[in-house]
Amino acid sequence: MATGSSSDFLNKAERGRGRAEVGSIEPKVEAFVPRKDHNPRELKSWAKRTGFVSTFSGETVASSSGKNESAGFDLERGYRGGSGSSPKIEIDPVLGRTKPSRGIEIEPASGIGRGGVRSENEETMRVENRRRRSENEPVLGAKDEERSVGVEGNENRNGNEHGVTAVASASEGKKMDEEDEREEMHLYPDGEEPVHGGWGRPSAMRIGLRENPGLVIPLIYYGLQHYLSLAGSLIFIPLIIVPAMGGTDKDTATVISTMLLVSGITQYCTLTLEPRLPLVQGSSFVYLAPALVIMNAQEYRNLTEHKFRHIMRELQGAIIVGSIFQSVLGFSGLMSLLLRLINPIVVAPTVAAVGLAFFSYGFPQAGSCVEISIPQILLVLIFTLYLRGVSVFGHRLFRIYAVPLSIMIIWTYAFFLTAGGAYDYKGCTSDIPSSNILIDSCRRHAYTMKHCRTDVSNAWRTAAWVRIPYPLQWGIPIFHFRTSIIMIFVSLVASVDSVGTYHTASVRINLKPPTRGIVSRGIALEGFCSVLAGLWGSGTGSTTLTENVHTIDITKVASRRVVELGAVFLIFFSFIGKVGAILASIPLALAASVLCFTWALVVALGLSTLQYSQAASFRNMMIVGVSLFLGLSIPAYFQQYQPETSFILPSYFVPYAAASNGPARTGSKQLDFAINALMSLNMVVTLLVALVLENTVPGSRQERGMYIWSKPEDINTDPSSLEDYSLPRKFSRCLCRTNCLGV
Repeated sequence: MATGSSSDFLNKAERGRGRAEVGSIEPKVEAFVPRKDHNPRELKSWAKRTGFVSTFSGETVASSSGKNESAGFDLERGYRGGSGSSPKIEIDPVLGRTKPSRGIEIEPASGIGRGGVRSENEETMRVENRRRRSENEPVLGAKDEERSVGVEGNENRNGNEHGVTAVASASEGKKMDEEDEREEMHLYPDGEEPVHGGWGRPSAMRIGLRENPGLVIPLIYYGLQHYLSLAGSLIFIPLIIVPAMGGTDKDTATVISTMLLVSGITQYCTLTLEPRLPLVQGSSFVYLAPALVIMNAQEYRNLTEHKFRHIMRELQGAIIVGSIFQSVLGFSGLMSLLLRLINPIVVAPTVAAVGLAFFSYGFPQAGSCVEISIPQILLVLIFTLYLRGVSVFGHRLFRIYAVPLSIMIIWTYAFFLTAGGAYDYKGCTSDIPSSNILIDSCRRHAYTMKHCRTDVSNAWRTAAWVRIPYPLQWGIPIFHFRTSIIMIFVSLVASVDSVGTYHTASVRINLKPPTRGIVSRGIALEGFCSVLAGLWGSGTGSTTLTENVHTIDITKVASRRVVELGAVFLIFFSFIGKVGAILASIPLALAASVLCFTWALVVALGLSTLQYSQAASFRNMMIVGVSLFLGLSIPAYFQQYQPETSFILPSYFVPYAAASNGPARTGSKQLDFAINALMSLNMVVTLLVALVLENTVPGSRQERGMYIWSKPEDINTDPSSLEDYSLPRKFSRCLCRTNCLGV
């Protein structure tokens, strides 16, 4: 008994000495001092949103590529089997054998030890973090944690000595991983770390998608605020196209009222059906360039009698055909297939090309009256850039109302110039400046008077107080093959523009990006809304305004009720003819200077889509650069074939006359016109080049930015995340049974 007792005592001593040896090898770690200037959300959320890896299709320096090879991981293909590392091994606690990981886990190369076990330093730092977080826990728990760490770090040498198996160490490691995940969650003040660019955390919006601002007055204020910030996009297109079509000031006022009515009606359709995002529908700049091409056709240049009505009917027929094609594309489910080819690398240059297409019109038209246009451009830039942080009564007025405030100030300034006699010339009449061409002494002043004076327009005198726009108010639409082909391709560009706007707006509002079925329904509904615009005769099709994303971002208001109330005001103002008359009297130079800022904003919003991809990738940079360059250079080649009677057209309309004089000669005048017109449109060429390069050049999904685009299986894994896109019950019963529409 004594001997046995002594042997047991010796065995216990040996086991105690073994434990001491295990604990003694634990390195001493100094106290962790957190960085005060480091935001833990910054890197991790960005990496998850973009799918960041350390190499971009192998195009990095040797040092970075070597580091990636040692890690041996790739987001697209999983574990590559690098020479110096191994994947994390998860051991089944019941069977005691390895099992496949449920997801790809990326760990630092320095933190991976032999056999897939973490290094001692990493585990020690985990223990120190837990010890610092729970200082009041019993000492026994701390010793158990130290013992499990020591055994896990020295599994091959001391595991059997202490009777600890691999299953126990794996289960302990799993518990510690869960503790560390909870610890990381506490690092984010908003709760759980955002996934895919912000999903899963509270929205930064002041008023959310389903929220009500409150009483009637706040609702009216926010509703007007939302649409006033988009004034340049909603009302300035008629100021360009109607005078170019030979329309009068009364026609301009009527088209503006029609545009307000169509925008209000289509707004209700998109908020009620699809995509149910607080995005404003209106006359898009996508349709402006093809409209200028059609109205500058050779047969319309010398047309004098009823020129405006004839061109408007031609535009109506082309818009209706292109919109029907867009609607069929969405309702048939073909748009869901096309979305597989569309990603941020395609959207970014295409939307940017929409704004860049008008560089030949912007300042050349604004420069007709530099004393108005230059102060207007400078003032809107000062408001949006230099005074964007100034708050007045808790509101960023200069940033939100940059366009309407600057217009009111410069318009008043132009009125004082006109009233003060700055544009009074001896022997020249101010009522009809065009008649001054007949007088030799006034001929050189007629152009300045027409673009600078604020009393030139007679829309106020001719417009009725109450007028309700009605369908086919300009006559029966005219359908031609050449113009219909142009608008079909333009409807594709409008669809790509809307796809990018849907996803960008959903990220701003902190929603999950819409699925392919939701996008298909939204595109189909936009086609239906453009059919309404063609029937009423607004001159352009109706689509989602890209600038609305900027409005949501600066106002922080994303409520559906706010946008709905704003749509009610649009419909109400469209019935008051004098409202359209006031807007039609804005000097052309002032309107062109505002559009210079608006088109620049479209370019910036288009290029900002690259943030969802790896913008620093050489592959992506080349695709975007080549698409933009060829999108500007190829149309310049077609536009150099100027018309023989170019003196009839102003200089800023000459590039849009290439459809009638381009180099394409197939023997069919209709087909020649369509080919020359399409190849002279910057956005169409950019879309075709980007679409081909993006889908033929190899690249990983995270590099191309495909992770931010939602997947079809998302609705099955988390249906609650798409509740904000759900249709009303009476509509969902009809559509949810169709796979291409109900997903």
